[in-house]
Amino acid sequence: MIYQSIRQMNKMLGQLDTWLVKAAEYAQKKPFDANTLLVFRLAPDQYPFVRQVQLSCDHAKFTPARLTGKEAPKHPDDEQTIDGLHARIRSVRSWLDAFSAVDLEGAEKRVVTLPRWEGKGLIGEDFLLEYAMPNFYFHVTHAYAILRHNGVDLGKKDYVGQVSLRAP
Repeated sequence: MIYQSIRQMNKMLGQLDTWLVKAAEYAQKKPFDANTLLVFRLAPDQYPFVRQVQLSCDHAKFTPARLTGKEAPKHPDDEQTIDGLHARIRSVRSWLDAFSAVDLEGAEKRVVTLPRWEGKGLIGEDFLLEYAMPNFYFHVTHAYAILRHNGVDLGKKDYVGQVSLRAP
């Protein structure tokens, strides 16, 4: 289950990458500088688009890192362009591609701690289901909503992406 969840995060980062392409195309048609989208937000107290993308990437990379003890790639959170966000997403996706099911064997029983939890932790399965996945989807969804709110032509198919349909 954990390996499949990491694969799903990787897939959704791929979707996010395609939304950036659509955002750039939209800006070119209007025309305006697509990089202005990076500062937009849905509400004054929410993070702007650029931070939503950064946090989507962070949750995707830190989840398997915390579950396996591997060091996640470092990103200085200095992206100021759509191209910079593409590079960050691709870096994280490449790192996620290196994981196999074997790397995550037993991860559901490992204890994950974070400094803010003040000496407490979650077993891996609970960490994944109660913390990591909800946070990842929260930020991915906000990135999607900011683009959509600002006129980028995105729909459910763009969000979900390709599914593995098979004949019955």
